[in-house]
Amino acid sequence: MRITDKLSARQTFSLEIFPPKGELPLETAYRVAGEMAADRPDWISVTYSAGGSGNSANTVPIAAQVERGLGVTALAHLTCLGSTRADVDAYVRELNEAGVENVLALRGDRRPGREARDFAHASDLIAYLRASGSGLCIGAACYPEGHVESADERADFQALYAKQEAGADYLVSQLFFDNEDFYRFREKCLRHRVRLPIVAGIMPFTSVKQIQRMAFTCGASIPAKVVKRLVLAGEGPDDQARAGVEYACEQLEDLAANGVDGLHVYSMNKPAVAHAAHEALAACGYLGA
Repeated sequence: MRITDKLSARQTFSLEIFPPKGELPLETAYRVAGEMAADRPDWISVTYSAGGSGNSANTVPIAAQVERGLGVTALAHLTCLGSTRADVDAYVRELNEAGVENVLALRGDRRPGREARDFAHASDLIAYLRASGSGLCIGAACYPEGHVESADERADFQALYAKQEAGADYLVSQLFFDNEDFYRFREKCLRHRVRLPIVAGIMPFTSVKQIQRMAFTCGASIPAKVVKRLVLAGEGPDDQARAGVEYACEQLEDLAANGVDGLHVYSMNKPAVAHAAHEALAACGYLGA
């Protein structure tokens, strides 16, 4: 089922899985996906890593298992930096053969040796997918606090508008820790003529080191209230993880109450995180029990 059809019908709830690398078997990803499917998400997204990270080849098999084996809509990621049109065509054929009709079109991170070939921006990939007649439902990324490479707000929204005009069907946000940042972003989108449905992406932090890494790589700011949660949690890793999941659930509840189009949990291959998010939203009446 196309994700746009789900977004037009209700406030959605979705989860994410990333494929195994190296010696980690595909069966592990299948098991994790199966446990997440028990929470009845509207879709499960499957990440894609190009540039030699070792797990991009597993994206389609996992997405196929989610779609056909588990009966849950799959959203397959695709990054284009360093890819050719032939690479994208081959990937789309794999998705079509697997029965996957939803893709999240991304540029991908810049790394040494990974230069633009046929696609310099996500909007280039979106336009190509739309013009190719692939029939895919195409999602794109957005950044409530601005993309780390954007010179200013105007440039950031120009890039976002370009994705919309290229043919994106909806947006999924980068993680954020202050819901007010998302609400301000949602209002600014309208002023900048971006009118696509926006799914709010939340990633529960599980440790001090993790949140520091996320803030640096994603450009997400860390509010004082998050710092206080971590200080009160103490040094124990289990206590820090518990504080992070609790905070994320509070974010999700507030976002749901404020009428966001959808809620996406970056669940980090941890079914327990997915379960906690589902339970918190179900308890508030935003999801079926």
